[in-house]
Amino acid sequence: MLTTKILAATNNPDKLIEICRILEPLGVSVISPAEAGVSIEVDETGTTFAENAQLKARAFFEASGLPSLADDSGLCVDALDGRPGLDTAFYQGENASYETRISALVGELNDVPDERRTARFICHLCLVMDGENVLDCEGVCEGMIGHAPKGDGGFGYDPIFYVDGKSMAERPKAEKDYLSHRGRALREFAALLCTLAP
Repeated sequence: MLTTKILAATNNPDKLIEICRILEPLGVSVISPAEAGVSIEVDETGTTFAENAQLKARAFFEASGLPSLADDSGLCVDALDGRPGLDTAFYQGENASYETRISALVGELNDVPDERRTARFICHLCLVMDGENVLDCEGVCEGMIGHAPKGDGGFGYDPIFYVDGKSMAERPKAEKDYLSHRGRALREFAALLCTLAP
């Protein structure tokens, strides 16, 4: 494998835990920003998940000099014309709690029947390996928005995002990682790294 040690370009502790949990068994060693001595905030001014992931990966690479992997992800709800989408992390305000965001989203869908509550989580990954080499991949998880949160696992919108009748927050970590948008993208990313081995 060409690159086995990377910097996770995220300030979200929940994402960091998930990235480490999925990648390290695949042979990829993950360094946190704190371990790398990097403390930066990146303005997510892109118009797509891919653009925002690349902005973050490049910023962390430039700050650290280390291969940097950024994730930009979001929840796209069909009945809300794809919202919250790129604004998933800022839905109901930058400092809103997960509980506040979940309650607001369920409220917006209060009169929407089950067949129209379809949604998907999208995760775009970008690894800036050096000044010229960039690796991109994407994972998607299709599901629906439930009428009420269930489960105490996961984070974010997991308690109201249902796949095959069960919320992501009700699933064991290994099961969630197998199904999730981030799990799919990270496994593809690890496979792509293997193809780059000399």
